[in-house]
This record gives sequence, structure tokens and C-alpha cells, in this order.
Amino acid sequence: MLEFVKASTSDALVINGISKRSFDSDAAVGAPCKGGPPGYMSVQFHTKMARTNHLYKLLLDGLIIGAAILFADGEKLHVGRIFISPEYHRKGYGVYMMREIERMFPEVKEMYLDTPVWNIRTNSFYPKLGYTVYKRDSEFVYYTKIVE
Repeated sequence: MLEFVKASTSDALVINGISKRSFDSDAAVGAPCKGGPPGYMSVQFHTKMARTNHLYKLLLDGLIIGAAILFADGEKLHVGRIFISPEYHRKGYGVYMMREIERMFPEVKEMYLDTPVWNIRTNSFYPKLGYTVYKRDSEFVYYTKIVE
């Protein structure tokens, strides 16, 4: 059974490990080296995100397999990041998570996010979910989606 729910501070250690493995795996899809966004391998960062109600976890039969950091602001939602443990990539869990995010925030009219230019995986993933590019620079592609 799949569930997408708020994470607690006690989940931060497990989520941190998944974040590190997931973002480090981006080296296989265009990253110049292993690494990730700020705080991607910081238990303190993930604990803070949980404490401030921005951290969510994806559970498969009770096991944490992924997470998201979300920032709701009225009718807008910033998807700070989503990540799934590499052994669960390409199985539909990311699509499930993004659909659950939309469902959990019915007041949201616009969702937005960014992803590195080099990431071939995410730059094909988001358009499939209805996101469109609204800006691009040398480092990032910025996406938005109007939710009806």
C-alpha cells in the first residue's frame, strides 16, 4: 500500500539517507558529479523541514521510500524537491507522489518548481505531468502548472 503523509522529526535520519542516495544517483543522468541541493545530506536540515511542517514522506507498505519538501503559500505551492530511493526509480512512485501533492492541497491553483538543466530524468518527468517551462537560465529550468 502506498501512502504520502507528513513526516515527523523521527523520520529525518531515514529520509536523509534516501535523499543522499537519490541525489547522488543523478550522476547517472547528467550531473557533473555526486551531490545535490543545499541540505540534501543533512539530518539537521531534514529535521528542521519536518519541524516546520514542510517534509512529507512516501511509504510503501510502511517503509519510507521517498520524500518531498513542500512550501504552501495560499494558492501557490513550491515543490522544493522530491526524491525517491534509487531502487524504486522508474516504477511510477514519483507520478503517484506528484498527484498526491496536488490532492493534498486543494486550495492551490499554481504549483511551481525548478530542476537542474543537466537532469535528463526530471526534465522529461515534469512535462509529462503537465508542467510547462516558464523560465530557463544556465543552471535551472523553472516549471509551473496551473491546477484546476
